Amino acid sequence: MKWLIASDIHGSALYCEQLLNAYQSEGADRLLLLGDILYHGPRNDLPEGYAPKSVIALLNPLQKDLLCVRGNCDTEVDQMVLDFPILADYALLSLGRKMVFMTHGHVYNSTHLPPLHPGDILLHGHTHVPACEEHSSRIYLNPGSVSIPKAGSPRSYMTLEDGLFQWKTLTGESYREYRAVPEM
Repeated sequence: MKWLIASDIHGSALYCEQLLNAYQSEGADRLLLLGDILYHGPRNDLPEGYAPKSVIALLNPLQKDLLCVRGNCDTEVDQMVLDFPILADYALLSLGRKMVFMTHGHVYNSTHLPPLHPGDILLHGHTHVPACEEHSSRIYLNPGSVSIPKAGSPRSYMTLEDGLFQWKTLTGESYREYRAVPEM
């Protein structure tokens, strides 16, 4: 199964559409969104193409493909207009003998860890900065931001297939990878 993983759309229909084009081009089976889907938040400027109602119209038809976790900008009001659940604080994915703890990053993050076994993976967005950090007890991964990248990073997403995480620009150019499980 191939996953496309993204975070921090922040209501940009322009970049959400580019993300969905990448989802289709990648031939991914599922789309995992790590929160902050519709609203830009008080700390961010409006992203280019800000149109939350258009983002709703783009994402709702994909409801069966989506797995989402709640970001700090996502609310119950957002849930009322979306046809897929977004209010879970985290989701778990089994990856061989490792667990992937997927969350937005405003509660659990690299400085405030959820309960993880050594070698497990913490996957979150929130910082808008792509990351791949191996620590003695866990691995921290971040796909960056679709609409408001920070620290000079590109607008990006990641894919997960056969234990390989790949970071890609919205145009599909791969620029980093991490193998979480050995090749079979």
